Amino acid sequence: MNQKRILICGATGFLGRNIYERFKGEYNVVGVGFKESSDVQADLTKKEDVERVTKGAYVIIQMAAACTGVKDVIERPYVHVTDNAVMNSFLLRSAFENNVGHFIFPSCTNVYPSSNEPHKETDEIKPHEKYRGGGGTKIYLENMCQFFSGLGRTRHTIIRHSNIYGPHDKYDLNTSHVFAATINKVLNTEEGGEISVWGDGSEKRDLLYSDDLVDFVELAIKERLDGIYNVGSGEAVSVSDLVQRVIKESEKNLRIKYDESQPTMKINLSLDCTKAKKELGWMPKTSLEEGIRKTIDWYKKNFSS
Repeated sequence: MNQKRILICGATGFLGRNIYERFKGEYNVVGVGFKESSDVQADLTKKEDVERVTKGAYVIIQMAAACTGVKDVIERPYVHVTDNAVMNSFLLRSAFENNVGHFIFPSCTNVYPSSNEPHKETDEIKPHEKYRGGGGTKIYLENMCQFFSGLGRTRHTIIRHSNIYGPHDKYDLNTSHVFAATINKVLNTEEGGEISVWGDGSEKRDLLYSDDLVDFVELAIKERLDGIYNVGSGEAVSVSDLVQRVIKESEKNLRIKYDESQPTMKINLSLDCTKAKKELGWMPKTSLEEGIRKTIDWYKKNFSS
């Protein structure tokens, strides 16, 4: 596998860059992105660009996405539908036509309904109403992966991953998810100050450090996995608990204000990852406390004024 070309789509984005940084010294990787800093620059919503970059690839790791935060999910849900459906439809077809051996597709926990129990891959997939656009698109694309797998030319690994956090995430408060937004707020609030948390902090999410996701992707390629796999910590952490842990690890003394006038979704989601453990021996290695410390250290090195 080391000499066969691995195409990483979205290599300048959050998930893609973490995979690219790990793989580039060991495998023959080509990073595709919208930015000039990419190995190959392409607009994956354009058919001709997709056909150009997929030729000669042995594995495609598809981490390119139109992705923002909870504000858009609530107020502009359509932004997560069109571009993602278009780029992935082109990529899946082109992978098949160009005889690509393996396609890695990131789905997410949003395909599942809110639950106080960890979801298994065999559980009902029914996105919460607020995730109907993005979650519904993921379900459509999962079905397309399974359709193309059935044609027998390309294997497809569908990763239903939890909320990933770590280096290279979006830390802009207008587009970031809850973990990155919390890091930003805590580290940029003066000692003794107050941070605002959207909602009442009761909603819960499964949080996974980026290195642990990269570990799974590497195993999936080596084993040429075909099918759906949950990849998460298995623990549901409330937003309130997360904020308190980040404040503790920052060694700051800050007050928390819960602003229930801001957009929020009272949804509880976590993943049962028994299948990944049983078939691959995969388990997350990074505790939440360690992940918070690593992320704080990275943020300080890259964003501190």
